[in-house]
Amino acid sequence: MKKIILVCGLIAGFIITAMMVTTTAVCYHTQAFESNMVLGYASMVLAFSLIFVGVKNFRDKYNSGVISFGKAFKTGLYITLIASTMYVIVWLIDYYVFIPDFMDRYTAHVLKEARMEGATSTELAKQADEMKKYKEMYKNPVWVVLLTYSEVIPVGLVVSLLCALFLKRNTSKQVQTT
Repeated sequence: MKKIILVCGLIAGFIITAMMVTTTAVCYHTQAFESNMVLGYASMVLAFSLIFVGVKNFRDKYNSGVISFGKAFKTGLYITLIASTMYVIVWLIDYYVFIPDFMDRYTAHVLKEARMEGATSTELAKQADEMKKYKEMYKNPVWVVLLTYSEVIPVGLVVSLLCALFLKRNTSKQVQTT
């Protein structure tokens, strides 16, 4: 089980980190944040599809075709934690080494979008204050870690839950020969 979790977690982590670095570089230079967010979350769903592969592989090859909901969910959770930790580590490196002004650019983008949508000066001021709070939070690596985990772990948890529901099997299916 450990090997399956490690392999699937590392592959999923590689997929989401590669996509995150690519989409961040694109949005950083083109200011196209929305389309890259959609692509980013889609890549998370794709990467976390390895949870299905890992749980099914463990159930069928190493557990005689039987797995409880809890064991399936726990397997998915471990895969999620490995991939998410890779994502957080790579984001920390990317943010602090390559794009330390990311929050400035993102704030400018958010405010520009709000202006284009017709936000009032009061709404713009409120939005600017909110973004200022996030920028302050981003000065502390602990907050960066927590915020980054909070964007990736929920996706993995939902996929883990769905895989556990679909793949749980309490009894082995017997092949009948006639």
